[in-house]
Amino acid sequence: MKYDPSQVYSPEADTVLLLEAARAEAGPGDRVLEVGTGSGLIAREIAKIARVVATDINPHAVIAARDACTGVIRADLLRGIRGPFDLVLFNPPYLPTRPEERMDDWLEYALDGGDNGRAVIERFAGDVGRVLAPGGRILLLISSLTGLAEVRDLFSRTGYAVSIMLQQPVEDEVLYVLKINR
Repeated sequence: MKYDPSQVYSPEADTVLLLEAARAEAGPGDRVLEVGTGSGLIAREIAKIARVVATDINPHAVIAARDACTGVIRADLLRGIRGPFDLVLFNPPYLPTRPEERMDDWLEYALDGGDNGRAVIERFAGDVGRVLAPGGRILLLISSLTGLAEVRDLFSRTGYAVSIMLQQPVEDEVLYVLKINR
């Protein structure tokens, strides 16, 4: 496979907002997992504060992130990852995407949240507890297009407390960083 940087999600307002929240939340001694690292920007910056492992399903993103930092693993969400992690960061694909809108390329993994924007978030929510340390925290970035109430309910039903840590209007949506605790 030839590396193609056009297949890697470039940092945008959502990346910057999650990075701001992660800087405020991560502490020395924390073991941090960034799921879906993309370019590796967040993992690189948080590695200045804490120990970081990053994953991405996209082989182009893994190459880009390895250039930015160490400890990058190609994985589908949390598959093959063992914890415990004190902090899990995730900027998931959250855009509602109809079948006819799909691009069928690697970049799509960073964007396509399924019909309701929550398909990948639902998979993540069902498995993240397995790698989360007791007292661990999750920072999850979502959009108002994804359904704030629905994402809160998804985590609340499985025993998590959910609060809004940061929010920022961007064009025709609002971005939220949710802080999620057991």
